[in-house]
Amino acid sequence: MIKVPVELGPDSYDILIGNDMGHKIKEFFKKQGYSRKALIISDSNVAPLYGQQIKNIMEAAGLDTDIAVVPAGESSKALMNSEMLYTRCIEWGLDRKSAIVALGGGVVGDLTGFIAATYMRGVPFIQIPTSLLAQVDSSVGGKVAVNHQLGKNLIGAFYQPDAVFMDLDMMKTLPEREIYTGLGEIIKYGIIYDEKFFNYLENNTEAVLKLDNEAVGRVIARSCEIKAEVVSQDEKESGLRAILNFGHTMAHAIEKNTGYTRYNHGEAVAIGMVCAARISRDMGYISQAKVDRVEGLIKTLRLPVKAEGCDIDTLYEAIFHDKKTVNGQVKWVLMEDIGRVCITKDVPESIVKAAMLSCID
Repeated sequence: MIKVPVELGPDSYDILIGNDMGHKIKEFFKKQGYSRKALIISDSNVAPLYGQQIKNIMEAAGLDTDIAVVPAGESSKALMNSEMLYTRCIEWGLDRKSAIVALGGGVVGDLTGFIAATYMRGVPFIQIPTSLLAQVDSSVGGKVAVNHQLGKNLIGAFYQPDAVFMDLDMMKTLPEREIYTGLGEIIKYGIIYDEKFFNYLENNTEAVLKLDNEAVGRVIARSCEIKAEVVSQDEKESGLRAILNFGHTMAHAIEKNTGYTRYNHGEAVAIGMVCAARISRDMGYISQAKVDRVEGLIKTLRLPVKAEGCDIDTLYEAIFHDKKTVNGQVKWVLMEDIGRVCITKDVPESIVKAAMLSCID
């Protein structure tokens, strides 16, 4: 088992990564002193696979546990579902010391965290991410939110979990596409923070794609370490944490432009990273050779580099509705090298649109 601490003073917690994590989850709940009533929130894909298993573990730890299930997919991250879940919390009798557990991918984690952050002004929150994407991204760092029809993650909070449990065995049931989408965020960590990690991914693509236990454990752990290091220095995204948004400005625009149905998040991020790398090149920050390495690794790990079904004018307009845009200025995270990025607002429209055009079919 690998332990990755997230150092945030009184809000610090551990990420535990390994196989057969049931005993660790049970041990955690027995020690916490939570109220007897607890709730698991999952989705229609994950609940049939792992819902009863986690419920049994929590009940063995002494918690009277119920399961709430939302439809799988991005559309479940909506205020409408929040209202339903608040009702479930109240009817089940949750109080301010009742634990709410997110069991699923990023959508479930974001939605559950939003519920935990706002129900009775905040109740204990535990993450059990079941997708590779959620394990290396949304389950770490405490950003929770729901979507609005005008933009993604516009209604949310910073709210840290009490613990995150990542059971590598759960990845055995992931569809191939879900594996690849998690790799999009993993590549990002190498680009923004750690060239050696990027090199490792380049040199071990076959083991990573096959979900070799040692390789995937190392990749997840290093991704979590990087995000934990960044979040520990800037929990509320006032400075450094913004580098985690590399590729996301374009990604969110693609997701919105395609109705959150054509591309999942990691695929959109992969295309967004190619766009950001090309903007970085056209701004004179990096060479074409660096762009080629980024694009080459993305392709090798079976992720897209171009978006279909997008309109350039709609895409460009969408970036101004992103939550990272302030006073009409887009905050771009751009490459200075592999392993180092910078943040700038001074990117000409012509360069942005040219890069966007190169990344859409």
